[in-house]
Amino acid sequence: MPKSNGTPACYPKAMRFVKAKVPDLYWRPKNVANKFQNTSIITFKDFFMRHFAPIAIVAVLFLATPALAQNFPGTGAISMTGTGEVSGKPDMAIISSGVVTQGKTARDALSANTQAMNRIFEVLQSADIEMRDIQTSNFSVSPQYIYSDQRDDNGYQLPPRISGYQVANTLTVQVRDLDNLGTLLDSVVSVGSNQINSISFAVSDTAPLLDDARRAAMADAIAKARLYTEAAGVNLGKILSISEAEAFFAPPPNMELMARMEMSSSPVPVAAGELSFSRQITVVWELAQD
Repeated sequence: MPKSNGTPACYPKAMRFVKAKVPDLYWRPKNVANKFQNTSIITFKDFFMRHFAPIAIVAVLFLATPALAQNFPGTGAISMTGTGEVSGKPDMAIISSGVVTQGKTARDALSANTQAMNRIFEVLQSADIEMRDIQTSNFSVSPQYIYSDQRDDNGYQLPPRISGYQVANTLTVQVRDLDNLGTLLDSVVSVGSNQINSISFAVSDTAPLLDDARRAAMADAIAKARLYTEAAGVNLGKILSISEAEAFFAPPPNMELMARMEMSSSPVPVAAGELSFSRQITVVWELAQD
């Protein structure tokens, strides 16, 4: 019967092979150290790094070679980024408006707030604003405090006391009829809205504008690529890849485009201006040599 060299039969074949080839010095250094006190011990990690690490490195480089060759074709390539920007006229506005009321009790403040908000809802409905375009964006009930500089007998400042309560209710409304936007703002203020936080403008359907921006971005990339290849004396080959960067929305550069309110009997003057939409793409071409 052949000598098993102390290897159990259940070991995998690879382990039995390695253990059969590697001396016991690598596996049982304590036993050897007892016999050879002055002999330096070689660990299995050192053995692996000496004999197997170079093979592993070569294997990784071999597997990576096709990917490197694919990213850098032998004929050469050119990558160019193009940007396209278009402008569109807003067809809707988004306003944030509400009512802030105060009362001796929370109930008094809430009742006053509810009455004013009901009048605002009536105005919005009379202006043909659909309920899907009206959303409550904030509602709060908070106590109002009075702080005193007085101190007690121990010298500590007296705690604040509640003087009343404040209720705030805010709506976010999408207005699709910009011609009547000024009249609507004047109406909601007249019936009780005493807080208008912001107003912004938007385009309801941005798909056509974004498509135009993509066409402009592609034309920009092609023009740049042709300029560089003509200067280098080479020709553009087939397109290898086209990728689009994350889109961004450019707000109006002039802050005066935001609606401005004037407390007067005439409709509130507003200016919608224009909105800009951009797309950015990156195109990679193969270079065709003459």
